[in-house]
Amino acid sequence: MDRNAQYLDAMGITRWQLRNRSAESVSADEPPMQSMAADAAPDIARMDWQILQQTVTACTQCELHAGRKQAVFGVGDRQAEWMIIGEAPGADEDAQGEPFVGRAGKLLNAMLLAIGLPREQVYIANILKCRPPRNRDPKFEEVVQCKAYLNRQIQLVAPKIILAVGRIAAHNLLNTEQTIGRLRGKVHLLSEHDIPVVVTYHPAYLLRSPLEKRKSWQDLKLARQTLNEMSNGSST
Repeated sequence: MDRNAQYLDAMGITRWQLRNRSAESVSADEPPMQSMAADAAPDIARMDWQILQQTVTACTQCELHAGRKQAVFGVGDRQAEWMIIGEAPGADEDAQGEPFVGRAGKLLNAMLLAIGLPREQVYIANILKCRPPRNRDPKFEEVVQCKAYLNRQIQLVAPKIILAVGRIAAHNLLNTEQTIGRLRGKVHLLSEHDIPVVVTYHPAYLLRSPLEKRKSWQDLKLARQTLNEMSNGSST
């Protein structure tokens, strides 16, 4: 365990594992996607950025590839301290091949700038790399197929903190069904990577509920404070 992990443990931060539903919880009519993804995971875990992006771009492992214009890999500083993880591409993202580029993306950019972070200084990715039709929630098997891709992105970036944006991102990263209201306002730990996770509302939700922006500002300050405290703790 590294010093950052020891510091986070000392803060009493709850550890979570990346979402990985057990075989017992999968109904009999669901395909064995988990084992298929596990077979591919060792190869993905060794990929560099170039090969990983090429693999994602050409991926046909789930039904979403048939309706996409292009896969949305991720964007930003590949050595960033902050990693932003959202749900899935929308229509604008599918068209442009970049996460968070529509109205919600502009709001996310403004939120990050409010704490002194230009978009170019973070790395942004999604739970899914392809747009679900009509922006529906991701299916279990779709998340499973993309899980190794996201895992490898996290490994390669090695961020110091992750901001989970929205319910779907939080549920799948933290393997929980708790509401955003219960998850936000505290720091979680992604045990597989020993990275703290702060949960906040999705910018698309904030566009519909602008009064909640104050809470997201609190979440961003919590993430910044956590990162600062970790840096101070590891330097002593």
